[in-house]
Amino acid sequence: MDLNVQEAAELLRTSERMLYRWIKEGTIPCQRVNGHYRFHRAELLEWATARGLALSVDAFPAARLVNDGELPRFSAALEAGGVFTNVEGDDRASVLGAIVKRMPLVDQADRDLLFDVMMAREALGSTGVGDGIAIPHVRFPIVLNTIKPSITLCFLEHPIEFGAIDGRPVHTLFSLVTHGIRSHLHLLSRLSAALHDPQFRRAVLERAASPRIVAEAARVDLALSRARESTTK
Repeated sequence: MDLNVQEAAELLRTSERMLYRWIKEGTIPCQRVNGHYRFHRAELLEWATARGLALSVDAFPAARLVNDGELPRFSAALEAGGVFTNVEGDDRASVLGAIVKRMPLVDQADRDLLFDVMMAREALGSTGVGDGIAIPHVRFPIVLNTIKPSITLCFLEHPIEFGAIDGRPVHTLFSLVTHGIRSHLHLLSRLSAALHDPQFRRAVLERAASPRIVAEAARVDLALSRARESTTK
């Protein structure tokens, strides 16, 4: 899933000059291999999401994929994961534990494993993306006893310190569980796009009921599909 400079610039909807500026500043995750800069797609998506950058609608192919099957719809994943209010917790660990408890997993062993992996991911850097929102997730999918990809949305009982990029406490968290790397990256990019959509973001920040949030997610799905179709004509 490595990208070169041109591909990374296209994914981030920016110029190669801006990309080299970020490289020089040391603010963008990349590696130098044989004199060329390479970018890992998962790291790049996390970085872009944390900084509120819009991603290209062509980041992922629309066709079926050999390993993951058909890419999941954002709205379907959100409906599968559920929307929960007044989620308990006084710190990052207790909140993540409360979230994992609510995720659509079958075995307790899977919950314990997922919690450990999510905590390890947070140790690499906070998944708080600003405005009180965080997207705790595993960087690379792990095998869990779950039927379908899901995004669980949790509204906390009270905000907590999360080491977010803007320094503000977190009150809203989206957590992803997927079957494979392509579906993981696809849903992460869809969530990133949704958080740029004013209507979806408003529904989330207002803590709207689950049907409204899922409906807004379905609208985002449709808008992104139409945008993709228009760019391929």
